[in-house]
Order: sequence, then C-alpha cells, then structure tokens
Amino acid sequence: MYYHHYGPGWIILALIMIAPFWRLCRRVGHSPWLSLLMFVPLANVILLYYIAFGDWPAQRGAAGTA
Repeated sequence: MYYHHYGPGWIILALIMIAPFWRLCRRVGHSPWLSLLMFVPLANVILLYYIAFGDWPAQRGAAGTA
C-alpha cells in the first residue's frame, strides 16, 4: 500500500496560504470565497493571473471620484 504521511501540517500550510488570498480578493473587490480555489491545483494559478491582470471592481468605483 502506498501511503503519504502529510499529517496536520499540510492542512495548516493550506490555511496559511488561503488567508492572504482571502484578504486580497476582498480588497480588490472580488468575492473572498474565490480564495478557496487555492486548494485546486491548476485553478490557483488561473486565479492568480485573473486577479493580477483583470479589472478590479474596487478600482472602478474609485476612478469616478478622482
């Protein structure tokens, strides 16, 4: 039998990675629930590029006030 011993350290590391993406998504105006995509292997890279190069809803409201 093939067995990986990741233990609770893997879950703690995943939660540590989700916390900054939760705040980042909320800060730029997207749903913070998108940060749960960090658990999905290819979706996490796509989410990172989506946030980096996409339009931020939070900036759309600020652009009209300047």
